[in-house]
Amino acid sequence: MASNFNNPYIAPFDYVVFGGTGDLASRKLLPALFRRDRDGQIPPPSRVIAAARSVLSRSEYQAHVETSLRQFLDGEDLDGQTWTRFRERLHFVSLDATGEAGWPDLVCLLDDSPREVRVFYLATAPHLFGPIAHRIKASGAQSPDARLVLEKPIGNDLASARRINDEVGAVFAEPRIFRIDHYLGKETVQNLLVLRFANALFEPLWQSHTIDHVQITVAESIGIEGRGIYYDRTGALRDMVQNHLIQLLCLVAMEPPASLDREAVRDEKIKVLHALAPISAADVTHKTVRGQYRSGAIAGSPVRGYLEEPDVSASSGTETFVAIKAEVRNWRWARVPFYLRTGKRMPQKVSEIVIQFRPVPHWIFPSNGSDASPNRLIIRVQPDEHIRLSLWMKEPGPGGLRLRSAALNLSFAEAFKGRFPDAYERLLMDVVRGNATLFMRRDEVEAAWGWIDQILGAWAEAGDRPRPYTAGTWGPSAAIALIERDNRTWFEETLDIP
Repeated sequence: MASNFNNPYIAPFDYVVFGGTGDLASRKLLPALFRRDRDGQIPPPSRVIAAARSVLSRSEYQAHVETSLRQFLDGEDLDGQTWTRFRERLHFVSLDATGEAGWPDLVCLLDDSPREVRVFYLATAPHLFGPIAHRIKASGAQSPDARLVLEKPIGNDLASARRINDEVGAVFAEPRIFRIDHYLGKETVQNLLVLRFANALFEPLWQSHTIDHVQITVAESIGIEGRGIYYDRTGALRDMVQNHLIQLLCLVAMEPPASLDREAVRDEKIKVLHALAPISAADVTHKTVRGQYRSGAIAGSPVRGYLEEPDVSASSGTETFVAIKAEVRNWRWARVPFYLRTGKRMPQKVSEIVIQFRPVPHWIFPSNGSDASPNRLIIRVQPDEHIRLSLWMKEPGPGGLRLRSAALNLSFAEAFKGRFPDAYERLLMDVVRGNATLFMRRDEVEAAWGWIDQILGAWAEAGDRPRPYTAGTWGPSAAIALIERDNRTWFEETLDIP
């Protein structure tokens, strides 16, 4: 099934959401589907069917969704006409994900009026992925064109990821499995492909002779938000680096694919993963930094430390911050380090890629310190999505030659008027289209876990605890030393530029 980025056709579908009353469904999935309905993207016969252990009538579930939409539509009006139409799409089935109860009711509802496409979205804990897939098959709910969507995390190490992939792969063929990472649905991330491969300007510069290094930052100002039990056994490396940051790295570093076909794009990403230099126990202390936030302040408001969070062990060694110096060992990226960092309770929420070019070989202008600042390409993923290229310009006016760094700025909000669809809006509809280009293939997930497992093993062997950092700062001082040992600096000043 060839993928097509521009195919507008949406077949009538049934979206079955396991965990349909949970946080992910309420915050992200249902608002995304509502917006797609409001924008005329959902064909009239399509349905959204929530499956959960809760005992609710259909009308009670519809009321639950209305409350959720009013809370999570980010200030948007709950348009009455759209809500009336969307409410009629909503159904609810109470079932046991691992037992017999409720499955006949789901099958009866699905078979009562079959749709062209059937999607099963598993917004559940990863250990339920395999059992639910087998129940879908055993109950007769699986149709010939059914698709299965798996939320991250897919396991917590390579062994568990393989086990989950084996379990779901025994029921659904690989082309029918969509492993979702919502970062890949963000407009700026998709524009990274366009920036590189649709513009002759950049691709010749996209290599080690012209690029000094790459920085990828995914910072969150929030803490663990009531997820203490999950987060304390997961940590930042598993929660963010294994998926979001590695996927961004792959899109920056991949070779040009032969086409936008889903396999062509994913084939190039897996080559990057295989080229990642392993980080051994001998390397881990100078190529990685772990941190854990202590009490501090965010935007002037005091916040507690990680060890004071509910459901977190008072002696926890779980990291809430990670910085890594990664290397892609191939011809294009030889000697170009990729500096990755992510953390909780940082000064602000921002996701950003910074491509720093090498300085000019000989500076002919008056030396006033400006020659120390090379050109940079800044790709802001969120918030205030934009792409900026810093260039040196002459300041207007008579007298001496005064240089100033100025920016060519493509602000999405200014260049493209209107609302930008949420990442989930794009990805949920891509599942219906059968377009898996922006989803992770099995070998991608397992290759990423293989690299992460090496770091986890090296940390365990080293026995070091995470370094403390004050909430509201950019992580422990060791993260600064990580990059400054190479005579480079984290590019934090750009984070305040809209």
